[in-house]
Formats: sequence, C-alpha cells, structure tokens
Amino acid sequence: MPMPRSKTLKTAAGVVVSFAGLAGAVIVLSQTESISVEMAKLMLVALVGLYVGFGVLIAVYRLIGKLD
Repeated sequence: MPMPRSKTLKTAAGVVVSFAGLAGAVIVLSQTESISVEMAKLMLVALVGLYVGFGVLIAVYRLIGKLD
C-alpha cells in the first residue's frame, strides 16, 4: 500500500529538520569552544553515519515487507 504523498513529504521534511538541528547544535558547540574542532568533525561524521545506517535499515525492512 503506497503512502500518500503528503505523508512522505512530511516524513522527509522531519528527517531533514532533525538532521539540520543536530548538525547545527554540533556547530554551535564547536563555535563556543565547548568541544574541539576535531570532536565536532567526528560528531558530524557519526551523525551522517547514523542517518545513512538507519536509512538502509528502514529500506531493507520495507523491502522485506513487500516480499510477503
């Protein structure tokens, strides 16, 4: 059953906003020198990895659901 387009867009917008918010928080922490520049880079790479990893997991879950 395909999702309605508006629900898909809301989900995509939510993911983008949450990623931007977390990345912005890391950048603000780096600018206020609460964390080092190297730590900020590591946190941003880890954040991208989490979003890509969970995206793959969700895609595989939906693909397996279509096999039944």
